[in-house]
Amino acid sequence: MNFILYIITIFLLILSYFKDKKKTMKALKKALKAFENILPQFLGVIVLVGILLAVFNPEIISGLIGNRSGWLGVLIAGIIGAITLIPVFVAFPTAAMLVENGAGYMQIAAFISTLMMVGVITLPVEIKYFGKRFAIVRNSIAFVFSFVVAYIIGILVV
Repeated sequence: MNFILYIITIFLLILSYFKDKKKTMKALKKALKAFENILPQFLGVIVLVGILLAVFNPEIISGLIGNRSGWLGVLIAGIIGAITLIPVFVAFPTAAMLVENGAGYMQIAAFISTLMMVGVITLPVEIKYFGKRFAIVRNSIAFVFSFVVAYIIGILVV
């Protein structure tokens, strides 16, 4: 499937180049600049996850956030996701690595959901712009909803 997407992308890039060379080159330069800005964060998180996977073997990961960890594992994963600040493009490869090393799907669903929707680290900024009550209620509802998502994933994957 990835191969097909690469072929389509290359085809569209060539088509764009023949349609307007200047715009295509400008877009490629912007894309390269965005990639350069993202790369340090991406590599940093990948290295951190690699170190954690080396320290915590699959048995430990499975015990903490594996299928058998149940709702306690979902809660642990949810809390980790809520307090972690990593970009979206890093979250999914990280989740894949955790699943490959014994994490459960429900637990990873809670991790990803809280990672995307709950912002403990960004809460002060949210309070500044939206007010304390709104920010706390929004984050609380998002945290609870993450467990609903985990439950649904648990039903669908089983």
